[in-house]
Amino acid sequence: MLTQEQINQYHEQGYVIPDFQLPMDIVAEMRRELELLIAANPDKTADAMFVPHAPQGNHQGLKSPRADKWLNFACNKDIVAMVGQLIGENIALWGSTVFGKPAGNGKATPWHQDGQYWPIRPLASCTAWIAMDEVGVENGCMRVIPGSHKNKDVYSHHTNKADDLTLNQELDADQFNEDKAVDLILKPGQMSFHDIYMVHGSRHNRSTQRRAGYVLRFMPTASHFDRKLGLQLEKNGNAVNFSNRPLFLVSGIDQSGRNDFEIGHAVN
Repeated sequence: MLTQEQINQYHEQGYVIPDFQLPMDIVAEMRRELELLIAANPDKTADAMFVPHAPQGNHQGLKSPRADKWLNFACNKDIVAMVGQLIGENIALWGSTVFGKPAGNGKATPWHQDGQYWPIRPLASCTAWIAMDEVGVENGCMRVIPGSHKNKDVYSHHTNKADDLTLNQELDADQFNEDKAVDLILKPGQMSFHDIYMVHGSRHNRSTQRRAGYVLRFMPTASHFDRKLGLQLEKNGNAVNFSNRPLFLVSGIDQSGRNDFEIGHAVN
């Protein structure tokens, strides 16, 4: 669990790296599942594979024959408990991404805020970034601008369609000070948590070492996952279609009473 000091850091700085670390047998299992996922999708880039825990709600056409494994990783009780310390006990899992970031040519992620893309109102979400590999400066770790979440503003972005980036929306350079960036260095099984308004990004991976991570998206159910808004965001240039994205209630209740937990789920 998080200490009070760590909880305070999350709210003040917008991110935290807990003491908790997944056991290496789970990390090894995640790595095996990653290799199977890559093998099942030879036509997809390993840089970013979206929603492996629920491929029926995936806009990318990802094949995830062992989605139950990724869902089990995402519902880890210790991770959910720590998220609850940060955003409250009523929690929905609404997304996940595997960032495979291959050695040598792994794509960069431009500076951005997650709130630019997501149909959640009011905007609220906590991201857990779980390292499967050693994650450092050389292989393109995530970088954050501490405190950039405090105003709860989504700053101006522009479209960048460069093919060596994982996203097509980039924060305008005059909206933040890159000199304040902090590198989030993680060992396998470690993780970081960050706020939806946090300014963050990562460099290319030009090293000889892969930088794989499994990233989980949690929201407090006091907020509404608005799929109609998602369609509007898509019309305005967002690359993601959220219309069939499933939600999973991983803790507590649907506090807003507006979230649909049936759309996008597989029919048995």
